Amino acid sequence: MKTKNEHERVNDILFGPLERPALQWLSARMPAWVTPDKLTGLGIAGSFVILAGYWLANVNTLFLWLANIGFAVNWFGDSLDGTLARYRHIERPKYGFFVDHTVDAFSQLLVVLGLGLSPYVRFDIALLALVGYLMMSVLVYVRTYVDGVFRISYGKFGPTEVRVILILLNTIFFFVKKSTVDLPFADLSIYDLAIGFLAVLLLLVFIVSTTRQAMDLAKRNV
Repeated sequence: MKTKNEHERVNDILFGPLERPALQWLSARMPAWVTPDKLTGLGIAGSFVILAGYWLANVNTLFLWLANIGFAVNWFGDSLDGTLARYRHIERPKYGFFVDHTVDAFSQLLVVLGLGLSPYVRFDIALLALVGYLMMSVLVYVRTYVDGVFRISYGKFGPTEVRVILILLNTIFFFVKKSTVDLPFADLSIYDLAIGFLAVLLLLVFIVSTTRQAMDLAKRNV
C-alpha cells in the first residue's frame, strides 16, 4: 500500500484540458509574494463572498453576480494553491493534504448555507446537497488511505464542474422567474428540484462507487 505521501492523484475532469494548462500558466506568472497559503486564504474569502451574494439576493437579485464572482475567486485560490506549490517544488504533502481538504469542507458549508439562505432553494434541500458532497469527500479520503488513489473526479465531474453548474444555475436564477412545480408531497421550485437532483446524484455515485470498491477489496482478500 502506498503511504499518504505517495498516493496517486486522479483528476480526470471534463474541464481538465483547459484547467491544467491555465493553472500552469498562472503558476509561472505568480509574483514571489503570492504563496500557496495565501491562495488557500483567498479561496476561503471567495466562499464568504458566495455566502454573502446568496444571502443578499433576498434584497436584490443582482447580488447573484456577486456569488458568481465568489465562485471564480474560490476556484482561483483553491485550484491554484497546490499547483503553485508543485510548480515551485515547495510541497508539504501532509500539511497540504490536511489544510486543503479541511478548508474545502468549511468552504462547502459556507456555500450551502448561502444557497439555503437565498430565496431560491429550500434550506433542507440545500443541506441534503451538502450531505451528498461530504459523503463523497469521505469516500475520497478513505480510498486514499485504503489503496493510495486520491480520486478527485468521478465520471468526469469534480469541484470545478460543480462550480460551473452552480454559476449556470445562478444565471438562470437571475433571468428566470421562480416557478414552482406542484408535487404530491410538496410545492418545489425548479431550483429546489435542480439542487435536489444534484444531491441525489451525489448519493447514488457514493453508493455505487463504495459498493464497487468494497467488492474489489473483497476479491483481493485484503
